[in-house]
This record gives sequence, C-alpha cells and structure tokens, in this order.
Amino acid sequence: MTFSDLGLRAELLRAVEAQGYTTPTPIQLKAIPAVLEGGDLLASAQTGTGKTAGFTLPMLQRLADGPRPTKRQVRALVLTPTRELAAQVGESVADYGRHLTLKSHVIFGGVGQQPQVDAIRAGLDVLVATPGRLLDLHQQKHVDLSKVEILVLDEADRMLDMGFIHDIKKILRVLPEKRQNLLFSATFSNEIQALAGKLLDDPAMIEVARRNTTAELVDQAIYRVDREKKRDLLAHLITEHDWQQVLVFTRTKHGANRLAEQLSKQDIPAMAIHGNKSQSARTKALAAFKTGDLQVLVATDIAARGLDIEELPHVVNFELPNVAEDYVHRIGRTGRAGSEGKAVSLVCVDEHGLLKGIERLIKRDLEKRIEPGFEPDPNAKPEPIENGRGKRSGGGGRNGGQDQRRQGQAAGQRRGGDEARAPRRRRGGRSGSRQA
Repeated sequence: MTFSDLGLRAELLRAVEAQGYTTPTPIQLKAIPAVLEGGDLLASAQTGTGKTAGFTLPMLQRLADGPRPTKRQVRALVLTPTRELAAQVGESVADYGRHLTLKSHVIFGGVGQQPQVDAIRAGLDVLVATPGRLLDLHQQKHVDLSKVEILVLDEADRMLDMGFIHDIKKILRVLPEKRQNLLFSATFSNEIQALAGKLLDDPAMIEVARRNTTAELVDQAIYRVDREKKRDLLAHLITEHDWQQVLVFTRTKHGANRLAEQLSKQDIPAMAIHGNKSQSARTKALAAFKTGDLQVLVATDIAARGLDIEELPHVVNFELPNVAEDYVHRIGRTGRAGSEGKAVSLVCVDEHGLLKGIERLIKRDLEKRIEPGFEPDPNAKPEPIENGRGKRSGGGGRNGGQDQRRQGQAAGQRRGGDEARAPRRRRGGRSGSRQA
C-alpha cells in the first residue's frame, strides 16, 4: 500500500514524495485513516516508526478540508514535552503542508516570547507548543484556544514523566469541549491508559509494537567496566571502531558537561546539551551533530527526547538511566525508519540492579562483553548512584532504581530542566513562523 491509497490530498502526497517516502509505516497505515474519520485515537508505537507523520498528515488534511473561518485562528494544537521535539514536529507540519495555505508556528520556553506573540497575533492554523510556555502566553491573553478542533498529545508518556499533568489539565479546561483528541505515546503505561480514559471519547486504539519493546534493527550490547574506566573505554571504542556520529547519554547535566570536555581533550570533538544550556547553544550543537561536523553529542534524557537524526549509527549509555523505560527511549534514537543501529551501554558494578530492571522490562537478556584492557575488578563494591538531582540513590538493589519516578525525579526535572516553563526574563534565539 502507498500513501495515495490512504485518501490523502494531492498537495500532501506531493510533500510526502518530496521527503523521499513512498510506503507508509505500520503506524501510519493504521493512524492516518483513523484520524481522517474524525474520532479520538490512542496510539502507541516504538520510537522511530513514523508517529509524527501518522498524525500530521491527516491533521493537515482535516483542516484543509474543513470550513475556513473568516479570521485565521488556532484550529489544531500539538503539545510536546521538549523544545527539540516541538521544533521537530513544527518542521514536519511545515514540510508536509508546504503546498497548503495553512500557517503554523512553534512556541517553547528558553527563548524570547515576543516573536512567538507576533506570530500568533498574525494568525495561525496550527500551533505546536510545550505546555509551560503555552500556559504563560494564554494567561497573558496572547493566545486564544477557544476554536481548537484537534488536540494532539505527542510523547504523552514523557509529559507525564516530566510532571506536566497539571499543566495539561489547565490547558484542557480552556479548550472547546467538542474536539478531536489524538494521544500518541512510545509506550502504553498504566498512567497513559488512565489519562486516555479521562481525555478520549471511545477512541480507536493502535499498538504497533508490544509494550516497551526495543527496535529489532538495533544491535544492543553491554560492556562491563569499572566506573573510573568508563571515559577511557568510551574514547577507545570511538577511535578503535572509527565511530563518526555518536549520541551519548549521561544521567546528569554536570556529567554531560564533564564528559564532553574530557572527550574534546582527547581529540574527539564533543558538545553537551541539557536543560541548563541556552536554546541557541542546544540548536548549534544539534545542527553540527546532524551535519556530521560534531562527532559526539552528549545529552541528558530530557534534552534528547525528540531528537530525530536520520540513520544515526551509534547510541551509547555512558550511564544507565534510573528509570528502565528511558532505556527504550534512548536506544530508540538509532535504528529508526528501517535503518540499522548499534546501542552500547557501559555498565559498572553500581548499575547491576538497573541493568536487571531493564532486562525485565524488555524481556530479554542483553549480550555482555568485556573489552581487553578494560576488565572490571571482580572485587569492586557498588556505590550509590547520583539520581540527577545532586543526591544519591541505591542503583544496585532489587528495584533497580525504578522508584525514582515516584520519589521525586519528575519534580527535579521540572525544576532543573523544564523544557516548557522557562522564565520570561531569559532571552535567546528566535523561532520563526512557517507556511504549513
């Protein structure tokens, strides 16, 4: 089946063809017709399977086919958890809708609000936003959401993880009661199903992959190593195997900065992105990484959610995440859209419990390796793991750190890396309005 078989307008088919896509992915095959029918939808699929086009294409078609108001106003609202994901979705809306007369814009925190206010004032059909900045502008009466016909919650699981549920509830209260709701998520957690029960009205349900599975095309391996040898092992693997584009995950912002500096000193070009970096610095680092000018991008989980890099070959967990589901999201940055990828995790004695939690979640044992010259000390004792808030928690216990979500991790992320609710006094780059 091709995109033309899905009933899409000629303008959208031209845009899809220009992007180089010919065959819909499984999530697109199921989601596009469901959205076009006008009902609510709850959809889950592995990362990298085309969820964005799965809602963007039919959303644009429904707006283009529907009655056009005399005054241009926000008719479709897409909420995302992070700046990078908002920018990515915004690009997709503009790219797929380039032959339509709709207008779109992206708003998020960390940059000056005036260009965003000006774009909204000029009139928009589609608004892509992070929850905090959207609430800020709505409370200032800069944005009117009373005419929204379609609401999309993208990466809804991550929004819940980051503690945005209260912001989402506030936004829902100012939207029209009659609207189409589309909830897209990488996983079908119990929390997501609870949210869907309150938000969605008799939704169609799509689950392309089994819950919490990892992409089949990703080669996953564990390197056992002592904690103080991790940096040298990473540098060794990068140079020995000539890895040219590597996305590396750390738990903390400080750890990301330190690792990027250390790799750069070893003649491995590296930069860090995280919630404390300015938006202009993050955009610059990501652009250099996508073009291949930057060999290593070191990121925290929040900053990396939504990164879409075509044919990214290597993802490295320099440190395992405290929450096992984040492992699935991390390695989902590679092996996307049918390409092969490699995911490597450097695991020390502190993280054995976290590793067991990950293997339970994905229901498979990961291959364990030891690199010659980096053999771990069999007598090493585990130490508490820094949880990202400047505090330490036990990572080697039975729960594998899974309880961090409920014991304040999300609150710490809201304070330290809120992608949406950046103070308005911060000024940064501009984000421009684009034809959709």
